[in-house]
Amino acid sequence: MQQETPTRTQPPPAAAPPREGGARSRVRDPYFDNAKYLTIVLVACGHAWEPLTYGSRAVTAVYLTVYAFHMPAFALISGYFSRGFDLGPGRVRRLLTGVAVPYIVFEVAYTLFYRWAQDDPGYPISLLDPWYVMWFLVALFIWRLTTPLWLALRHPVPIALALAVLGSVSPEVGGDLALQRVLAFLPCFVLGLKLRPEHFTRLRTRRVRLAALPVGVGALVAAYALAPRIDAGWFYHRGSVAGRGVPHWAGVFATPALFALALLLTAAFLAWVPGRQLWITTLGTGTMYGYLLHGFVIKSSRFWSWYDHPWLHTPIGELTVTAAAIAMITLLCTAPVRRVFRPLVEPRMTWAFQREGKRAAQNAAKSAPNKTQHIKTVQDTH
Repeated sequence: MQQETPTRTQPPPAAAPPREGGARSRVRDPYFDNAKYLTIVLVACGHAWEPLTYGSRAVTAVYLTVYAFHMPAFALISGYFSRGFDLGPGRVRRLLTGVAVPYIVFEVAYTLFYRWAQDDPGYPISLLDPWYVMWFLVALFIWRLTTPLWLALRHPVPIALALAVLGSVSPEVGGDLALQRVLAFLPCFVLGLKLRPEHFTRLRTRRVRLAALPVGVGALVAAYALAPRIDAGWFYHRGSVAGRGVPHWAGVFATPALFALALLLTAAFLAWVPGRQLWITTLGTGTMYGYLLHGFVIKSSRFWSWYDHPWLHTPIGELTVTAAAIAMITLLCTAPVRRVFRPLVEPRMTWAFQREGKRAAQNAAKSAPNKTQHIKTVQDTH
């Protein structure tokens, strides 16, 4: 970043190197923390609405609209904050402690929870078959690990989209490591890698915000009209398109179309995210806690039949479920919850890694003999 000169204006705070997965940033842009909080709210609401979709066309329309873009938006934001990721020791350490270790811990925890709740002690623990929400951590680990590759390519987004298409037409790409989903949302992550602060600045102009209104309304109207005929599984990306009852070749057209739809709705959503410091801004820094923990509440509602009460399937009940989902995910993102679960979600694990100073000293010690030999060789030639 260049210093301010008389002929150039100071870039916005978002222009600082991103913190998550990349270089540390001294200034957090509240816009992105607000976006992350609102996105995790949509994730929680989507999971809470699912049992209500069977009896309400209106809820189904909102559900389909949200599912068309909320995980693509998450992937895009994750990509944006991974722009500075490389395979340096510090960043690999954060990848392991912030993604890989929480995946192992919560994958085991969810499996044990299922065994207890369903009285199924033989239910297997499998790190290769992510359970429920855990697929996103697998995807994030793979995406970030391959970030240097995508940054080295001249046109990475078309290549990522081609891989997504290939996955959608390949039934053999199945549940192991949730590869179908990893590939399906990969283009959104890679696009995030290529975005710059000025792209979001343009997105938040008055003209774009006004244009986003008919986009959102149009999506809801279309979803309401198509609700009886459309399968929400198109947005889950759990398997190939053949599982949706269409020929394999349909994935060649469906995957780019779903990607384009996701980008359009994501842009409309991000255009209306507030850019100033709000009470939700701090909550946006704890979205990983909300994501990992809310699945226990959602699955509890299924295991113990919370939705069997008829009044929940009325308009008042649907609004109550929505309010409860927002309150639940908000609570799980708060500082007290983060303090309690930090050893599981963000373990320090200093015992497992070399100290930066010690590593630097070792590298210097290794290079010293080479430098001495080089000097001696140069002297011998004179």
